Amino acid sequence: MATKDCFKGLIVGGLIGAALGILYAPKSGKETREDIARKADDLMAKAEEKYEAAVNRLKQFESSAKDKVAEMEGKVEELAERGKETIYDTKSRLKKAIDAGVGAFKEEKEKA
Repeated sequence: MATKDCFKGLIVGGLIGAALGILYAPKSGKETREDIARKADDLMAKAEEKYEAAVNRLKQFESSAKDKVAEMEGKVEELAERGKETIYDTKSRLKKAIDAGVGAFKEEKEKA
């Protein structure tokens, strides 16, 4: 959005400056038209430079964002796998503890 505002400011400021320069410059119509065309070309070139710079920054940002997303996906997959392993280990230990508790209960019941 700031780039858009910059373009607007550049164009509006350039047009105002060109208009004031033309109004106060004592030149012939042909010279004035040439000046207007030259200034319009200059403004267009500057706007194109700004546009290209903004596009390049956006492409770099997009590339960086894609890299970060891929990195985060890898981390999420790793954490999910660790979570699965932890759940499996905990489930296994809990089953062993329950089995041991049931076995101990049965032994105590048989003794009594």
